[in-house]
Formats: sequence, C-alpha cells, structure tokens
Amino acid sequence: MRMYNLIVKKRSGHELTEAEINYLIQGYTNDEISDYQVAAFLMAVFFKGLTPMETSNLTMAMVKSGDMVDLSSIPGIKVDKHSTGGVGDKTTLILAPLVAASGVPVAKMSGRGLGHTGGTIDKLESIPGFNVSVPTNKFLKQVKDIKVAVASQTGHLAPADKKLYALRDVTATVDSIPLIASSVMSKKIASGADAIVLDVKVGSGAFMRTLADARALARSMVEIGRAVGRKTTAVITNMDQPLGNTVGNALEVREAIKTLNNNGPHDLHHLCLELGSRMLVAGGITTSSDDACELLQNLLASGKAMQKFAEMVKFQGGDVAALNNLDNLPRADNIHQIKSPESGYISAIDAESVGRSAMLLGAGRHAKEDSIDPAVGIVLEKKLGDNVHKGETLAHLHVNDTKMLPEAERLLTMSYKFSAQSPKKTPLIIEYID
Repeated sequence: MRMYNLIVKKRSGHELTEAEINYLIQGYTNDEISDYQVAAFLMAVFFKGLTPMETSNLTMAMVKSGDMVDLSSIPGIKVDKHSTGGVGDKTTLILAPLVAASGVPVAKMSGRGLGHTGGTIDKLESIPGFNVSVPTNKFLKQVKDIKVAVASQTGHLAPADKKLYALRDVTATVDSIPLIASSVMSKKIASGADAIVLDVKVGSGAFMRTLADARALARSMVEIGRAVGRKTTAVITNMDQPLGNTVGNALEVREAIKTLNNNGPHDLHHLCLELGSRMLVAGGITTSSDDACELLQNLLASGKAMQKFAEMVKFQGGDVAALNNLDNLPRADNIHQIKSPESGYISAIDAESVGRSAMLLGAGRHAKEDSIDPAVGIVLEKKLGDNVHKGETLAHLHVNDTKMLPEAERLLTMSYKFSAQSPKKTPLIIEYID
C-alpha cells in the first residue's frame, strides 16, 4: 500500500477502504508517512468529502491510535455530554453532578479553552485545590463511589487526532464536517461512555455559523456513534449570545453554583434541563423526557444536585468551603462598567466578540501554552431583547491587568447592536437530531 495512491484515490472522489484508512492513520501516528502527504490527503478530503463509512472508519482508526478508557467495571449505562464550544458555556459543571444525582454514572474527560471559547478544566481549576489530573484507577473508583468525576483528557487518548488537528490547523482544512465529526467522536469514544449526548452550537459564538452546517455536523456525529455501537443523540442550540450572564472561569463557576442551587439564569437552567433529560433517557432512568425534566428540577430544588457537586469537589481535593462562600473563589481587583452608547432594544450580541473581549482580559488563551487569569471576565447585565437607556450599564468587566482594558471595552461595546423595535428571539433549543 502506498500513500501516493490513497491521495490519488481520494482526489478522484473514490471511497477508501477500512484497511487503507488504518494504514494512513497508523503510518502518520508512527511518523512513517510525511506531513506533506497527509496535508495533500486532508485537502482532498476538504474538497471531496468522506462517506459515512469512511468517516466512521477514520474515527475508529484514531480511537485505536491510543488508549481507550475502560468503564466496564462501573455498573449502569455511562453517559457523556459534549459541547462543540461556545461563550459562557458552563453546562458540564452543572450537568455532571445533576445527572449523577439521578443515578446515571458520569465519567467525564474534558479539555481546556482555546480562543474565544472556554474550557471546563480551566473553570474547575479556579476552585482552590481542585485536582483535574486524576489517574485512571482513581478516576474509575471515584465514579463507582459517587457516580461522577470530571478530569482532564490525557495525551494518550486518540493521539492521531491531536496530530491530525495540528496539521489541519496550518493547512486550512479545519472547516471540514467529516474531519470535525471524526475528531470530536474519536475522543468521546476513546473516553469509554456507552451513550453520548451532543450539544451542537450554532451562531455568532459557535464554530458552526449556519444551521445547515450545524445540522450536517450533528447528523455526521450521530451516524458515527450509531455505527460504532454508541447510543448518540444531538441537540442543536443557539449561540447567538453568550449562555448565562458570565464569561470567565471563576465567574462561570459562581453562576454554575447558583444554577445548582436552583437560582441560575433562565437560559442556562433551561438548557441544562434539556440536555440532562436526554442524558437520563440515554441512561435508562426513564423513557420520557418530560419525566426526566421533572426529576432533574426536583434534584435542583431539593439541593441534591448541589450536594453531589460538593461531593465531587471534595473527592478531587477542592475547597468545599468556597462553594458556600463564593468570595473564596478568585476575584479581580478592578470592576469596570460598560455603558450603553444609545437607547433602544438590544437586537444582537456578537458572542464571539464577547468571548474575545474576555480573552483580552486574560480569561482565555491565544495559544495552548498561554496561562490564564481565573478571576477575570465579563458579567452581562443586559442581553438580547432587553430595553436599555443611553448610559445604562450593559456589562461589568472584571479586570486585573488593565493593559488591554481599552481594547476589551471597545470590543465588548461593539458587540451590542440596538434597534427601535423589540427583536424576534430565536429559541435556545433549535432542533433535535436522533
């Protein structure tokens, strides 16, 4: 088998066999196939696409390139949730303990933030003492003992994906639906869950900007899951404004704790119930989404979801006292107001610009090796559809290093658009893909 022939075959629009895809991924992972040949292959895929069978085979080849987490020793159906990334998306912090409190085991491997989207691991690390680097044996024991653990992904999960993504990043082949789908699903499948619920975001703060692209990605990932024997469902959700009212690590942890105490913002609460109900159905707790929603709401109202979060924090070395006294979480030295430049209804908020503003303050990374400031970020006081007067406060910037403050202020102010009439709101939950 020669890599040259595989490039020609895909360039001509023909389907590669499972053996050919395995040869490609194994060879590239083992440094037996050159970057320039794989780059040519990726560009051929970008223009010619992959069939569903090719996409599934590529996914499993990447899964087999490294370790697979074996969750079989944990009783019950293990359910995972994945978000394609957005601004202010702190749902994992809420869903993991909430769903675990219902009896469904949640063994979650999460990542760090990059660019304008935040990462669950960075958020958890803003809790003093919280340990995200949990050895596999302790990770499994924790899920057996308390039904939930959230830890950082190891470099041994789907290493072929990591290598392939780095090449896609420098060859303008990131925006390929089958390549995105196989990248996401390879890590999810390697993480060992029996069932996967996907939150595919669409809008100004998402990687998928159009509903057509979001729908194509969701369908592709659901097809991959089904093809490899994982119960998989997707929910397409609106990311045309940040989720909840906070953007930034410790700020988002505070908001997640408020939500677990049944006192969070409506959109965040609503999305967690929607995704959580699908996780409960996938986990065999009930066959009815309505019944699942009611059960989850009761777990929030009774305090059991918050108790489960505190249990997880304690198991992973975090300061449980900080959960009761939110002042113990990192706080910025300065808080700056952003005032409305005009009167009217807020007709749009560019979520990506909000995320980039928070990143300028130090809440996010430009490159993977960058450090972040857990205390800084943005609290939105006004959101889509709100009526404001000129000079009224739109948001608060929580700042330590003021060097980038003027640019962050400018970017955040420009992210707001105004109109004389109340805008039509797009629903948060756009579509289900089963």
